[in-house]
Amino acid sequence: MSTKFFRSHSQLQGELQRITRPVCVLYVSSYIPRKCGIATFTKDLTNAVNLINPLCPAEIAAMDNQISESLDYPHEVKFRIRENVWADYRKVINTVNKDDHYQAVCLEHEYGIYGGPDGDLAIRMVKAIKKPILVTLHTVLAEPSPKMKKILQTVCQKATFVVVMLEAAAEILEHTYGIDPKKIAVIHHGVPDFPKLNLIEWKKRLGLEKKVVMTSINLLSEQKGIEYAIRSLPQIKKEIPNIVYQIVGQTHPVLLKQANGQDTYREYLTKLVNKLKVSKYVSFVNRYVSLSELVGYIGATDYYVTPYLNPQQAASGALAYAIGAGKVCISTPYLYAKEMLSDGRGQIVDFLTSQPIAETVVRLTKDGDERGICEAKTYEIGRTMTWVNIAHQYFHLFQLAANGH
Repeated sequence: MSTKFFRSHSQLQGELQRITRPVCVLYVSSYIPRKCGIATFTKDLTNAVNLINPLCPAEIAAMDNQISESLDYPHEVKFRIRENVWADYRKVINTVNKDDHYQAVCLEHEYGIYGGPDGDLAIRMVKAIKKPILVTLHTVLAEPSPKMKKILQTVCQKATFVVVMLEAAAEILEHTYGIDPKKIAVIHHGVPDFPKLNLIEWKKRLGLEKKVVMTSINLLSEQKGIEYAIRSLPQIKKEIPNIVYQIVGQTHPVLLKQANGQDTYREYLTKLVNKLKVSKYVSFVNRYVSLSELVGYIGATDYYVTPYLNPQQAASGALAYAIGAGKVCISTPYLYAKEMLSDGRGQIVDFLTSQPIAETVVRLTKDGDERGICEAKTYEIGRTMTWVNIAHQYFHLFQLAANGH
């Protein structure tokens, strides 16, 4: 009996060691304090993976644009890659290939991060790296230009694994780009583990306890369609006079640079608010908020609105956070929202419209039962999206890649 016990114990211990074996990964991505959704995503992901991979904390090769060159990066950033300077890419490639410390590379792919036409320096980089590569795709276009299609095809073909955030994106990769479905993994966008506080408690923190709160949080750009939510307010306030719409986030730094510092989109929104005479119902928070502040704004929200204009958008960190908090989400049917808010988890409205937003807010404010069912369904899927759950999936993909799966 004793011999059998110790043999079984040894086998079990060996299995535990196998599934928790450390993996040393270099992440190539934009990174904090750069004001970029993917920078925040990578910070949140690496923080979560570090908790279950403590012997090999994440190291970062941070993608720099001209705006972010002066940023003071944290200690985990080991390389800076100026997006159009091939010598910076080459330095990272040579180090990764020669240093046994690095077992795998995780490349966050978005067309606006890498240098060259449509970011084609990403192709040169992945072709030159000799270690296993996991690519996370933040945009998967159903109707790409020939150049964009070639870039994504090449990057994905070279990758050991490709992560997307939607089943629809996986289908597009397979059927439009010809990527082997065996290497595609669908892993949700991660979200914080939102405490299930009473809505009134969240609102008290912002002085909004007597308000019905609509919120949009993001770097502002014309593709966000915020004007359509603003245009819904005259109709909403007739039925809900205590409505307030929080527009949280600064204008995208790239847009400000392109316009020589002129904040034209925000100026347009401000003029629209004044024209519609709804200034008392709108609150602009013109800054890039911290994670704790973001959680607070979402926590105090009744209706989270993403009236985005790009139907091919395959990820939205802001909407993911609202889902994670179990909020009623009202959105246009871009790719990410269409899939994540299906089966009664949210409310879909047409592109370029304001009346359906107003009608939805009024209806659900009056019908607490329907609103409660929607919130419960949303919070349920949000439980599967917490960073600890997402980190385990990435960690095991890294293990498979490093071990030749």
